[in-house]
Formats: sequence, structure tokens, C-alpha cells
Amino acid sequence: MELKKITTKMQSFALTIFALFFSILTFAQDDAVDTKVSTSTTTTTTEEWYTNPTYIIIGAVLFIVLVAVLVRGGRERRD
Repeated sequence: MELKKITTKMQSFALTIFALFFSILTFAQDDAVDTKVSTSTTTTTTEEWYTNPTYIIIGAVLFIVLVAVLVRGGRERRD
């Protein structure tokens, strides 16, 4: 039972050391201050969902299927 306590404590110690190491490693990734200044202009265009033809086609197909189901459901069966 004593060996289990020792291994548990060793595991928690190792986990603490790894967490400390990785936190130091992430802080070490900071870049130095960049003194070079560059000016550039970028333009971005955004596309609205309703201008994409894929959505229009999918919507039309779903509308046709819905109309077909509603029309077919209104018929009575003749035996």
C-alpha cells in the first residue's frame, strides 16, 4: 500500500513539473518587438449566403419536394 502512495505522489510531482515546463515553453514563444513598419492595404470581400447559387438550388429542390409531398398527401386512395 505504501508503494501505491509513493507512485501516486511521483506521478503528481511529474505532472506538476511537466505543467511548469510547458507553461515556461509557451511564454518563451513570444516574439521580439518588430521595429520595421510596413504599410499595405488589403481589401476583403464578403459574400452573403443568399448570393451563393448553391443555397438557391438546395432551397429550390427542398421547396419542390415539400410541394410534392403536400400535394400527394391530399389525395384520397381509390380502391
